[in-house]
Amino acid sequence: MTAETTPELVVYRRPGCPFCARLRRVLNRNGIIYREVDIWDDPEAAAFVRTVADGNETVPTVKLKAGAKERYWVNPRPQWLLTVINTDAPALTGGPKSYWPIRRDDLPRPRPPQTN
Repeated sequence: MTAETTPELVVYRRPGCPFCARLRRVLNRNGIIYREVDIWDDPEAAAFVRTVADGNETVPTVKLKAGAKERYWVNPRPQWLLTVINTDAPALTGGPKSYWPIRRDDLPRPRPPQTN
C-alpha cells in the first residue's frame, strides 16, 4: 500500500475523558491500529475538533482516512466504529490486542491555562 491508500484512524482525546477511555479499551481489545492525539497538548488538534464538533472540544472525535475518503465522528459508539473499520479499513484490524484496564491518562487532570 502506498501512503495515499494506507488507511489511518486518528482518535482525538483529552485526559480524564471516560468516553475516550471506553473507546480506547474497545479499540485495544480488538487489535485496531490507531493514533491518539491529546487536544490539550496540541492546539492544532483542538482547533480541528472544534471545526468538526460545532465549535466545541467534544471528545473522542475520530477521523478515519480510507483511500480518498476522510470521515469524522464525534463521540461514536465503539461497537459501531468497529463495524465501520472492519468494513471500510480492514487493514487497521491487525494490531496487537491489549487488555490493560486503565492508563494514567484516563485519570482526570486540570486543564492547562489558555494562552491568547
